[in-house]
Amino acid sequence: MGQPDETTHFGFRDVSLGDKQTLVNDVFHSVASRYDLMNDLMSAGLHRVWKDVMINALNPPCGDTPFTLLDVAGGTGDIAFRAAEAAGGGFRATVCDINSDMLSVGRARAIARHLDDRVSFVEGNAEALAFPDRNFDAYTIAFGIRNVPRIDLALNEAYRVLRPGGRFLCLEFSTVDVPGLDRIYDLFSFKVIPPLGGVVTGDAESYRYLVESIRKFPKPYTFAEMIRAAGFSRVNWQSLSGGIVALHSGWRL
Repeated sequence: MGQPDETTHFGFRDVSLGDKQTLVNDVFHSVASRYDLMNDLMSAGLHRVWKDVMINALNPPCGDTPFTLLDVAGGTGDIAFRAAEAAGGGFRATVCDINSDMLSVGRARAIARHLDDRVSFVEGNAEALAFPDRNFDAYTIAFGIRNVPRIDLALNEAYRVLRPGGRFLCLEFSTVDVPGLDRIYDLFSFKVIPPLGGVVTGDAESYRYLVESIRKFPKPYTFAEMIRAAGFSRVNWQSLSGGIVALHSGWRL
């Protein structure tokens, strides 16, 4: 008799690890064309501020010093474009995403922004990156790691592909820590976002999953321990907007 499949969460549902990736892919195939618009509506534009905080922490060099960024689960290119616009001529970014529809959106946006010579797009899995060891100066992932079935494998891969001295930065929804705000946030998340997603994209269920997946993501101190377990040093996090999101940081030393 075979062993039962290992399970994980897809929102509030328990599913097999194999099924989760398929279900997540379906979500992002559905919402790709309006993903950034929905981010604006869901966060009242705050996602732009949070991403700017991430780019400030990344602090890519402004001159011609070579600097390579791997942005994972960033198919629409938002983080890579912001980093490229803040950096100098030596900057190059690779966006790696498992979802072909998200990558198509990103490639079109790169051409429109005249950044296609500095930002490239590759289809790939965060759990098994097709890049050599010690290949990048920085690794970023924004609002994507909670959708990875095996987060520990993704963190191990992040450590593997970074050069010594390389920086890991992860922006992710977190745990609201302001009394009163938590109740307002829950009400908005469960009563407003799924219907809004239904109106804008025609797919309320995908946004119900996105909301539920936030509640299942590890608390900041637990996630920080996972980052340390992958080998990173000087691990810390910064809570933003009352804990709605957190920016986690680690270094490969």
